[in-house]
Parts: sequence; C-alpha cells; structure tokens
Amino acid sequence: METFNQKLNTFIESWMGPRDSRVRGLLLLDNYLPTFALTVVYLLIVWMGPKYMKHRQPYSCRGLMLLYNLGVTLLSFYMFYELVSAVWPGDYSFYCQDIHGEPEVDKKVINALWWYYFSKFIEFMDTFFFILRKNNHQITFLHIYHHASMLNIWWFVMNYIPAGHSYFGASLNSFVHVVMYSYYGLSSIPAIRPYLWWKKYITQLQLIQFFLTVYHTSCAVIWPCGFPLRWLCFQISYMFTLIILFSNFYLQTYKKARGSLKKDHQNGSLPSTNGHSNGTPSADTPRKLRVD
Repeated sequence: METFNQKLNTFIESWMGPRDSRVRGLLLLDNYLPTFALTVVYLLIVWMGPKYMKHRQPYSCRGLMLLYNLGVTLLSFYMFYELVSAVWPGDYSFYCQDIHGEPEVDKKVINALWWYYFSKFIEFMDTFFFILRKNNHQITFLHIYHHASMLNIWWFVMNYIPAGHSYFGASLNSFVHVVMYSYYGLSSIPAIRPYLWWKKYITQLQLIQFFLTVYHTSCAVIWPCGFPLRWLCFQISYMFTLIILFSNFYLQTYKKARGSLKKDHQNGSLPSTNGHSNGTPSADTPRKLRVD
C-alpha cells in the first residue's frame, strides 16, 4: 500500500512531469511532504504564537537577533557571490538561459540555489522574532504570504528548473538581503543606530528588485531558448502579486506618515519614532516591512 508521501509524490509528478535528477539526494528535495509540513507548522505558530504571548512580557532577543541577522547577511553574500561567480564566466545568457548548460556551471548554480531554497526556511525566524517581541503589527498578510509561499515555490523550482534562467531572481534577492539584513543587524546595536543612513532606500530597492525580475523573466518569453514557458509565466505572475501588495504597503505607510508628520508639525509636535520590523528601536520613521 502506498504511503501518503508516495501518493503525494506520484500526484506531483503526474501533474508537473518528471523531476530533475541533478537534485536527487539534496536535503529536503526528494519529497515535498517535509516542505509542506514545515509550512503548516510555520502557519500554526503564526496563529498560536500571539495568543501564547498575549499575557506574557515580550522577550528582548537583542543578542540572538544580532547573530541571526549577521548570519543571514553572510549567507546572502555567499549565495550572491556563488551565483555571480558561476554565471558570469560560465557564459550564461542574460536574455534566456536553458536549464541545461555547462555541467560544472550548472552544478555550482544548483548548489547555490539549494542554499537559497533552504534560506527561506531560516527566514521563518523573522516572524518568530515578531511574535516573541510582541510586534504583532508586523505580522501582515504580505509578510505571511511571502514567507509561506517562497519556501514552497522554491521546492518546485529546485526539482524542475534548478539551473538556467532561475539564477537571476535569486542572485538579485540575495544582494538585496545583504543590504537589508546588514541594516537590521547593525541597528540592533544602539551606538551604531544613529549612523545608519540607508534604511529609507531598502523599500525602494525591494521594489526595484521585483521590476527587474519581471523584465529579466520577460526576456526569456520574448527570446525563447527552451526554458519552460509555464514557469516564466508563473514567475511574472508571482512578481506582480508582490509588486501590488508591496506597493500598497509602501503607499499606505509613506503617504500616511507624511500626512501625519505634516499635521504634527502644524500642531507644533513631533511623532514618536518607531522600531523597524525586527522590533529594534530605530531613529527613522516610518517602519519598514521585511517581506523579502
């Protein structure tokens, strides 16, 4: 009798086709069930965590957050470096790169993209810090949607398109994460916080990232090279959901913040400063949402 896991794998392959043999044996990739189960546990913690913390004092987590943000910054830099150092001398085409290229280049890309997939599991900690610090206002639909979906999307990416044109979005996102997580790590040190000047650019950088990914993906639609069209269409569609949701957040946050600041100045008062999304106080306002 087939187990649930076997039935799930059979269903996925009947729907998606055979998986790429080059990723067989890599941690968490042989079966979809662990990735799905981790996502369910994440959503349960998102639902139950705030209830558990409701009548408890928030935890500081300052030292742990510093280590976490430093670790993710270094991992993001490693992924960015590995991908760029593989595709640049490996003659990967910017406009369209098929899944199967030079074997050694593809091998290096697949290894870096596996770490990218696994980093989406590590980044669940963003939400857990919100819960422990009782920053429940940061646990938005956009935040949960992005964190829960990315781990699952990248399981399928790794099993079906683990090389080729898939490299660009991960490379760009890894660079953005170097900037973003380094800011959050440094801002957890009070003495350094006043000297951090690039917070206001993080949100713009994230939006630029989404538009560039749409452009790069569209190139492979216009100038096809054998990379599966359905994956390109899915990538563009997913990026547009992030553009819409994140633009809405950006406009709501900054329009309201400017209006509030103007009103407070007219009334002769200044708004209080808010912390960033890790819960560490910051000299800047308004808050930034860590969605990516």
